[in-house]
Amino acid sequence: MYAVVTTGGKQVKVAQGDVVRVEKLDAGVGDTVELDNVSLVAKDDGLVVDRTALDNAKVVCQVLKQGRGKKVRVFKMKRRKGYRRNNGHRQPFTELRIREILA
Repeated sequence: MYAVVTTGGKQVKVAQGDVVRVEKLDAGVGDTVELDNVSLVAKDDGLVVDRTALDNAKVVCQVLKQGRGKKVRVFKMKRRKGYRRNNGHRQPFTELRIREILA
């Protein structure tokens, strides 16, 4: 059984026991988070994509870690003009363990 959940503007395919990284959520380490924006649930008997059936569906997760990803370098340069700009960015994330899928 798996589900597709939308969080942080991205869709993530999750199954029970998976560890996934999503966009930063306001929750402390060890807290329980419920993701209720479920787009699809796959069961043994088939797929459930009906909006009315998925209104009560949710994914229960536990927060394992809050962190920041690897640094991405942004370098801009115009040749022969002396223009150089070096910038960096580290995207914050939340690491979740999927406890169960309630559908």
